[in-house]
Amino acid sequence: MRHSCAAAPASTTSSKNSPTTRRNDPGPGPEPALRGVTLIVSAEQAETLSDALLLYGALSVDIADQDFATADERLLYAEPFDAPDTFWPRNRVNALFHDDADVAACVARACAEAGVEKTSIETDTVEDRDWLQSSREQFQPIKISERLWIVPSWLEADWQAPSLDGFDKTRYSLPVALVLDPGLAFGSGEHPTTQLCLRWLDENLRGGESVLDYGCGSGILAIAAMKLGARSAIGIDIDPNALVASRYNAVQNRVDARFSLPTLEAEAPAPMDVVVANILANPLIALAPLLAQVTAASGKIVLSGILSNQAGAVAAAYQPWFELHAAGQEEGWVCLSGQKL
Repeated sequence: MRHSCAAAPASTTSSKNSPTTRRNDPGPGPEPALRGVTLIVSAEQAETLSDALLLYGALSVDIADQDFATADERLLYAEPFDAPDTFWPRNRVNALFHDDADVAACVARACAEAGVEKTSIETDTVEDRDWLQSSREQFQPIKISERLWIVPSWLEADWQAPSLDGFDKTRYSLPVALVLDPGLAFGSGEHPTTQLCLRWLDENLRGGESVLDYGCGSGILAIAAMKLGARSAIGIDIDPNALVASRYNAVQNRVDARFSLPTLEAEAPAPMDVVVANILANPLIALAPLLAQVTAASGKIVLSGILSNQAGAVAAAYQPWFELHAAGQEEGWVCLSGQKL
């Protein structure tokens, strides 16, 4: 998990988890030229270094997973009712300064306070620009399938829906646009595991199903299920910020999906026709009895966030209740699905 808040110009990495960003308000006036500094630090050093950089003059600081989009990527999670971890084993701390600031002195003092050796520092000059527009230019509509797309809200009005001529009109009568803005919480739709789950929903929902999205993040899967014809959708997440994002995104998409923390009541809904969990292998294994319990007889389950070499262990954990098979694979990630026995 990454945490996020309103940010000054900073990195716009987007995935299932969004970077932590903090800032000092530089006040009114024209944007000055900026200088960027990046340091790679441990989980124990990340927050102390971030606070120290802001104390000694940084305009903004964001923290992201240094191993994002690699085999070592680690999404932060917790078992139900436990608080999640705070930072990753290796953290990329990015700080921005005014061009006329004494950057070297600021970084030296911050590193000394946080106990960071200045051996892994990168610096660069950041050009002045319209940061909002620059950020938006990085995000374009994402094609999930012939009819299913993710469209940023600022592009929705001008988005030209693709023609579905030649496709099965009983299922592909209209394109489906998921209106989703990156940055509020993890789950922007760019990560392969999210796309694998979205494709499964697009290919398998027939309309009228009840859907549970366990570990909902931005709510994208629950929202997609509703727009693809589900009768109802519930999203559960351990992070209150994710629920804020999910509810906002549901309003943006004009769907009536429900979102909740994993309370005892939320974890024991009426059995659901479809259960989707896009998390990670270890929590999926731990959650197997619970997810089996909330899946209706003959209901279907969809699991992702699984590396290809972890698929066997996950399938074995669900074997008492489901016969799972690989429903898709992309960039080393696997989506497993199956029907309740």
